[in-house]
Amino acid sequence: MNKSDAYHLKYHITPPYGLLNDPNGLAFFKHQYHVFYQWNPKGTEHRNKCWGHVVSSDLVHWQRKSVALEPSEWYDKDGIYSGGAIVHQEKLYLFYTGNVIRDDGVKESYQCAAISEDGEHFQKMGPLFEHPKGYTRHVRDPKVWRDRNGSWWLIVGAQREDLTGDTLIYKSTDLSVWECQGSFLEHDREFGYMWECPDLLHFAENDIFVFSPQGLPEAGEYYRNPNQSGYMVGKFMNTGKFIGNLAHFKELDRGFDFYAPQSFKVNDRTIMFGWMSGMNEEAERAVPTIQEGWIHALTLPREIVLSNGVLYQKPLPELQLLRLEGVHSQKDIHKNGVWLLPSLQVECIVHLSKLTENFKMIIRNAVEINYDSAENSITVWRTNWLTNQREYRKATLANQLADMQIFIESSSLEIFLNEGEEVFTLRYFLEDTEQRTVVLEAGDNEGKIEIYQLQECDVIINP
Repeated sequence: MNKSDAYHLKYHITPPYGLLNDPNGLAFFKHQYHVFYQWNPKGTEHRNKCWGHVVSSDLVHWQRKSVALEPSEWYDKDGIYSGGAIVHQEKLYLFYTGNVIRDDGVKESYQCAAISEDGEHFQKMGPLFEHPKGYTRHVRDPKVWRDRNGSWWLIVGAQREDLTGDTLIYKSTDLSVWECQGSFLEHDREFGYMWECPDLLHFAENDIFVFSPQGLPEAGEYYRNPNQSGYMVGKFMNTGKFIGNLAHFKELDRGFDFYAPQSFKVNDRTIMFGWMSGMNEEAERAVPTIQEGWIHALTLPREIVLSNGVLYQKPLPELQLLRLEGVHSQKDIHKNGVWLLPSLQVECIVHLSKLTENFKMIIRNAVEINYDSAENSITVWRTNWLTNQREYRKATLANQLADMQIFIESSSLEIFLNEGEEVFTLRYFLEDTEQRTVVLEAGDNEGKIEIYQLQECDVIINP
């Protein structure tokens, strides 16, 4: 089935058909960036999971490869679930969770590895260790790294038998024999019923533990999505423990549709992708792209920066390669303005030099961004495609709003505030492809708006 211009994302990674979810196995190997992702090639439901695969030389233009991993062995016969990657001795190692449903209906999970010399063909190595005692079958999403002393570490999301979330850590000297070191983060408070997609980001200043807890209760303007993805700043110790405080957990993205992020380090840069979804089942089944035979996408790659204890998510400079023929429109902000977007693939940058009162920005008459000067807060509104009701997400900024960088597609928005101090990611669905206005009710605020038309560089099949 063809993807319509109304919904097709033309500079994001999408599945050729079927369902896409978590980014997996991010790696730089043999001069290419490798992105794998959860993929059901047989339908738009959460089943038949394998690993889709795309590669790029610039993180902007992607080529599609054949399926990297698919169910074939007793330990992964019912699904290849999420995990990470490392490069070691000129080989690419993938770590994943094998899903098994036994004949008696009991479900099991196994943490597995596969190895490749060319980055395309993988030899499965089987399960790495026995299932840990004291945990339900919900143990998944292994992520591996090597420390300065040469030891290998593996963290994996887990659920205790008392149905509370946890992360386990394992240690190895050879990537073959792994020993469990217990809980990665010692904690005695309930914080969701399962911690998915754990990740550890290393910086000179500190370390960052990223994970996706399921089942957090809503707290004011926080935790308003079905499941959350967030982080805490702390320190990874050579004992295998992360020293941090769950009370300092912060959401990575304040929008509607962001989940299961994963990072990888290339030279001195830490780059992250997320799954542009995480909606509940009822809303997911109502997504209009299902009628076209596909659903979901990955976010744009973001550079993660830690500065003075604050995590920033910055659009990669490489994304400027998407821009066509320089700036399409550049005008001073004054009172009210209306701009017509040159296409449905646009980058819009708002620089604010004087900000003294509220303002409102309306994109394609579908998404509204409101700034409250008294609160120094941003509220993003959209129309829910299932209920047809308006809904919002809100964040209060630590610093006065100075700039907004917005990546617009036919059915997605990624909004970066103050160079990534806060980010809002969302999907929206509008059938009218001719609706291309941006309305800015600026009042007496002053600044400049720049609009760039972006390439339609859809993921292509490798020739």
